[in-house]
Amino acid sequence: MTWIIDAVRNAGPLPAYLIISALVFAEDAFFIGFILPGETAAVLGGVLASQHHLQLWLVLVFVIAAAIGGDTAGYQIGRRFGSRILEISLLQKRRAGLDRARDLLARKGGSAVFLGRFTAFFRAVMPALAGLSHMPYRRFLAFNIAGGATWGAAVVLAGYFAGSAYLTAAKTFGPTATIALLAALTAAAAAWYVRKRSKAKPPGGPKQHLRPPRIARHGGTT
Repeated sequence: MTWIIDAVRNAGPLPAYLIISALVFAEDAFFIGFILPGETAAVLGGVLASQHHLQLWLVLVFVIAAAIGGDTAGYQIGRRFGSRILEISLLQKRRAGLDRARDLLARKGGSAVFLGRFTAFFRAVMPALAGLSHMPYRRFLAFNIAGGATWGAAVVLAGYFAGSAYLTAAKTFGPTATIALLAALTAAAAAWYVRKRSKAKPPGGPKQHLRPPRIARHGGTT
């Protein structure tokens, strides 16, 4: 992650926009959000905007568009390949997290797409799970747009308004460590919000909106 932060910080404006957008898009479309979280790139974009290296409105546009586009690509991949994507070794190694994501989707339906946007692992897998569960695309798109816009604005503005604090902390901890810390704090706050919302029961008890395929104990699907 260090080299990515350095690459964005040292790049010109156009390459910086493109790198940030690519990371945000890829984490949702290709299941790498828990390895290379786009959240860090989005926070960094906000910090650079506060220092007048980038335009804030352009960072917001690029990040939000990439977030919505990445989720859409992930949904289509899940719709196209179905339960076969659950057999990817990268996901099999994170069975517990995958089970939690499937449970949230089953209980919350479309709301899980919105809530999943605020946790790195859920952000990476939720669009594909919605696709393979055959959630109607219009329903998915509505929550995708809401989640992408809310998340994108929140993380970019978090970096932007932390800009002055970043300058002070960077002198002590270094710029790369400071960006990583800001991203970690943002992610922790988002994770707390998701846990709180995911435990909330709707009136009348939990409802089973969707039933994604169950993963068998031996690694296959049923």
